[in-house]
Amino acid sequence: MAPSAMTRWTTSLSEARPVPFWLDDPGKPHPEPALTGAETCDLLVVGGGYSGLWTALIAKERDPQRDVVLLEGREAGWAASGRNGGFCAASLTHGLANGVARWPDEIHKLQELGARNLDEIEKAVARHSLDCDFERTGEIDVATETYQAFELRDWYEETVRRGLAEDTEFLDAEAVREQVDSPTFVAGLYDRRGVALVHPAKLAWGLKRACLRLGVRIYEHTPALTLKPYGAGMAVRTPYGRVRARRVALGTNIFPNLVKRVRSYTVPVYDYALMTESLSPDRLASIGWNERQGLGDSANQFHYFRLSADNRILWGGYDAIYSYGGRVRAEYDDRPETYAKLAGHFFGCFPQLEGVRFTHAWGGAIDTCSRFSAFFGTAYRERVAYAAGYTGLGVGATRFGAEVMLDLLAGERTERTELEMVRKKPLPFPPEPFAWTGIALTKWSLARADAHDGRRNLWLKTMDRLGLGFDS
Repeated sequence: MAPSAMTRWTTSLSEARPVPFWLDDPGKPHPEPALTGAETCDLLVVGGGYSGLWTALIAKERDPQRDVVLLEGREAGWAASGRNGGFCAASLTHGLANGVARWPDEIHKLQELGARNLDEIEKAVARHSLDCDFERTGEIDVATETYQAFELRDWYEETVRRGLAEDTEFLDAEAVREQVDSPTFVAGLYDRRGVALVHPAKLAWGLKRACLRLGVRIYEHTPALTLKPYGAGMAVRTPYGRVRARRVALGTNIFPNLVKRVRSYTVPVYDYALMTESLSPDRLASIGWNERQGLGDSANQFHYFRLSADNRILWGGYDAIYSYGGRVRAEYDDRPETYAKLAGHFFGCFPQLEGVRFTHAWGGAIDTCSRFSAFFGTAYRERVAYAAGYTGLGVGATRFGAEVMLDLLAGERTERTELEMVRKKPLPFPPEPFAWTGIALTKWSLARADAHDGRRNLWLKTMDRLGLGFDS
C-alpha cells in the first residue's frame, strides 16, 4: 500500500463519526422505563433486537389476549439489529449455496418458506406502518475475478437444473456494468425478488412501536440476569425486579444465553462498515445504480454495499475479527485500521467517486455458528425456546425464527418445526485455545484462497467435508 494512497484514503475518513449511521438519528424513540418490582405474564421475551421484537409482535397477532412482556438490556435495536447493512433477505440458510450443501432434501421447502417470510415482512411493514425505507430491490452477487465469474455461471446453471433459479439472472461483464458501473465487475448473479433493503434501526424502532400499540409491555435498560424454574413456569431476575412467566423466548443472539449449554454453539465476530456523504446527482450518475439493488462481491473475504434513502453508499464487510476467548467489548466496536482498509477497497471499486468523504465508520459484534445459519431449541421441559446463530443475515430470518420459537413453545408440529434445519443443531465450537487457533487458521486459509483463484487448501477442504466453517 503506497503512502500517498494511504494518505488519500485516510483523508476521506478524517470527519467520519465513530457511531453507526442508522442510530445517529434525531427520530430515535425514547427508551421505555426499566422494570422495578415484580411482573407476571404469559410470555416473556428476552432481547429487544429483531428476534425478540418479531417474537413479541407475532405472539400478540396470533393471540391478542396473550399477556406479553419484553426485556431489553439497553435500548431496542441498539446492537446488531440497528447497525447492520439493512439487507433483508428471503434466504433462511445464509444463502442458497449453504442451504443446498446442508439440507439438499429440504432446500425447495426452505426456499418456499423464506420467500413467504419475506412477503410477510413486506405485509407487516404496510400493516403496521413501519417507516423503515423498505425497498424490494433485489441483490446482485458480483464477480471481481475471472475465476469468480466462471463459478457464478456454474452455480447459476446448477440452480437452473435444480429448479431453484426463479427470478435470478446471470449477467456478463457488460450487463452487470449496465446495472452498476465498476471497473472491477466482471460478472454478476442478479436475484430480483429475494432481497429487500431497509433502514435497520427504523425497522427495529417501528417494530417496538407496533408491539407497544398491541399491548406488549416493554422494559428497557433491564438486563435479564438469571433464569430458573418457578412452579409450572419460569422466573427471570433483573437488577431491580423479577418476571414470572408461563413461557420464555430468548432472542439474545451474541450475548450470553441464559441457557448456558447453548453458549458453545456461537462465537462473536466483529464486522465493520463505512457510510459516505450523500452523493450528488452527477456522482450517482457516474456509477449508474438506477435500480438501487443491494450488492455483494464473491470473495471469501467479501464486501456488501448498498444505497441509503438519501443516496449515501454503505460499504462494509471484508474483515471478520474474532478476539481470543470470544470477548464482546465496546472498545472493539471502533477499528481504524479496518476503516482505512475498507476505504481503500471502496475507491478501488469506484474510482470515479474519488474525493467522496465518509461521514460514519462503525463496527460491532454479530453471532456466528459453525453452519452459518440459525439454530433452534428448547429447555426446561419446553417452557423456554431460543434461536441464535444468524451469522449476519438475520434481518429477515429472525422473523422466521420468531415463528419457530412460538411453535416450539406451543408444542405444535408445524411445517417449520418438522424441518431438519430446526430439529438438528450445528457442531459447537471447541474451547480455547482450540477455537482461536482454528478460526485463525480458517481466516488465513480463506484469504489465501482469495489470492489463488479460489483454490481451497487441505484445511478448508477438511472443514468443508465436516460441514464446519467461520463466516460473517
